[in-house]
Amino acid sequence: MSIGRIISSNACVVEGANYLASIEPRFEKALDVVGPLPLRLRDDGFAALLNAIVGQQISVAAARAIWTRLENANLITQKNIANASIDILRENGLSKPKARYAFELSVNNIDYISLRSKANADVATELTNILGIGQWSADIYAMFSLGRADVFASGDLALQEGAKLLFNLDARPTAKELNIMVEKYSPWRSVAARILWAYYSKMKSSEGIL
Repeated sequence: MSIGRIISSNACVVEGANYLASIEPRFEKALDVVGPLPLRLRDDGFAALLNAIVGQQISVAAARAIWTRLENANLITQKNIANASIDILRENGLSKPKARYAFELSVNNIDYISLRSKANADVATELTNILGIGQWSADIYAMFSLGRADVFASGDLALQEGAKLLFNLDARPTAKELNIMVEKYSPWRSVAARILWAYYSKMKSSEGIL
C-alpha cells in the first residue's frame, strides 16, 4: 500500500493549501486570515513519540514547560527513560500515567526506520499497540515526524473547535464526525489540519482567550 504524498518543505504545504482553497471557500477565507502556514516538521524516533505522550490532553504551553524540564534532566532518550524510576519521571513533570507510558515506550523496541515506509493505517496499528499511545498520538507522529500529507488528528480538541468556528457549526464535532467531514479534503488532510489549527489560534487570540 502506498504511503501517499510526503510533506518535506514549505512548498508542499503551499501546494496543499492552494488545493484546499480551490475546493473549499472557507479554507480560502481562513488562509486570508492566518497567512502562511507553518511547516511543523520534526525528527522521527523515540523523542518525537515521547513528546506526543507529554502533549496528550494538556495545553501547548504546559507541554512545552514539561518537555523543557525533561530535556534539562536529560530524560528524553530511550535509554535514560528506561533507566529512570517512575518517581523520577514524576518529579520532572510527568503525571503518574504518563510516567508509566513513557517507560512502556522506552522498553518497546520500535523499528522507527521501518515506520517511514509503512502505510498510515499500519503506522497507527503498530503505535497504538503500545500502552499510552492512542490514535491522537499516532496521528501526530505520522503528520509531523513522518510528514504524511493525508493524516488528520480528528481527536484533537483544537481541530474540533477550529472546525466548529470555521464551518459555523452549532456544536463541536466528535472525532468520528470530523473524520467524515474531512474525507473530501484528501490527499491533503494534514494541511487541512494546519489550517484549522492556525484559524483556531487566530480567532481565540483575537478574543483574548489564548
